Amino acid sequence: MDETSDEPPTSAVLLDNCHFSQVVFNNVEKFYVPGGDVTCYYTLTQNIVPRGKDWVGIFRVGWKTTREYYTFMWAPLPSDARGDTAVQQQIQFKAYYLPKDDEYYQFCYVDQDGVVRGASVPFQFRAETEDDILVVTTQGEVEEIELQNRNLHKENEELQASCASLQKQNIDLQEELNKTQELQNSLESLRCNTEKLELELNSLKKENKHLKELDDCREAELHQLKEQIQNVTSDKEHLETRLKTALDRMDQLQSQVLNYEKEVENLSHMDRDKTEQLESLKEENRQLCVTRTQQKEQNKKLGHCMEYLKGSKAKRSLCLSRCLQNGQQQNHDLMKELEEQKRLFQILQAKKNEADEENQKLREENDRLLRRLSQEVSSFSVVSQAQAPIPAPEVGGLLFGNSCSDFICNYFVLQASIRKCPICDEVFPEDIETSQYEVHVQSHLLECPLCSETFEKSNKQVFDDHIFCHGLE
Repeated sequence: MDETSDEPPTSAVLLDNCHFSQVVFNNVEKFYVPGGDVTCYYTLTQNIVPRGKDWVGIFRVGWKTTREYYTFMWAPLPSDARGDTAVQQQIQFKAYYLPKDDEYYQFCYVDQDGVVRGASVPFQFRAETEDDILVVTTQGEVEEIELQNRNLHKENEELQASCASLQKQNIDLQEELNKTQELQNSLESLRCNTEKLELELNSLKKENKHLKELDDCREAELHQLKEQIQNVTSDKEHLETRLKTALDRMDQLQSQVLNYEKEVENLSHMDRDKTEQLESLKEENRQLCVTRTQQKEQNKKLGHCMEYLKGSKAKRSLCLSRCLQNGQQQNHDLMKELEEQKRLFQILQAKKNEADEENQKLREENDRLLRRLSQEVSSFSVVSQAQAPIPAPEVGGLLFGNSCSDFICNYFVLQASIRKCPICDEVFPEDIETSQYEVHVQSHLLECPLCSETFEKSNKQVFDDHIFCHGLE
């Protein structure tokens, strides 16, 4: 059949669905001599767009479908493929593949969908005879030729009518095909939009579920923080009560010290009085030295009186020093207890401040999530701020140069000179470099790469949630 091994595209489409007017065959002979190559000339009208799998076949007259071709050649694509002008083409069939009988055949142009776009007039493959070049003179042959001509003319008219009908059907089918194609494109677009909306809906559902889980976690954390703040507040109130009790006791001890001071002053006055009396007695003794012999007995009595007074004075001095020592020891113990209470109060105050800052960060994060979800969530009651620490009352009028006030001032100065990590409470010496201290504090923190906000490593979940919120933005 063909020189190539590829089979041409065919179909079972009947003649009624073909478009014979889109390709016009030119210069078709009535017969071709066997054993020679045949050149087929045809014109591509502006109603057809040639494609790579179009082909030209030789069909025996009376064929029904394009599968009944005898041989075929691939139709070459035109070099100047403009859709607004007709294009002249030609193709050559080799003699080896041509029919060997004298039946009537015709050329047909078939596109790559297997639909006939044009057909030629019938022709034969037979040798040239003298009858073909001589004038027919017999009356029977003339009548037969005239009958054939009339039949061919009638068949031509029928074919033209059929062609016009087929062209009209083709136009209607083209319009329906265009409408169908538009509907199919619209349906495909709607299907794509529906799939996209379904994907977006699923994504929004997952995101909503995740945000609800995060919201539940935030509520649990806030509830836990509220409980911790309540516990810290309770401990603070308890420590304030103990501090107040200690301050009252210290006031009592100061009152006792004042009483002891007054008593010591009274004893000092008494001692001065005794000393004056002793001096007076010595003076009288010098005056009475002249009469020593006469008043020897009297001098002995006075000596015993002086010894008695000296013993009484020593006893009173010893008792007074013991009282002062006991008062100073009690005052020292109370100062130690007061310092310990102040240290505990400062530690609890620092922890409470850290809890307040963490609670504020969690509230800001929760508000950002609530704004994104556009949902109204009942706001949590704001935890009351911690009360300011109660300042210690000024202590005045203490004995021995107001030592309690000096000790408290020295204590706070010492605390200010000590560097303490606000996260792990590790204490650093005063001579440590600032860079080492900052590196230690930075090792406890996680920094957001987007907004540079810092979080403690112990709050890794809060840091992850913060990064996730940046992803939602």
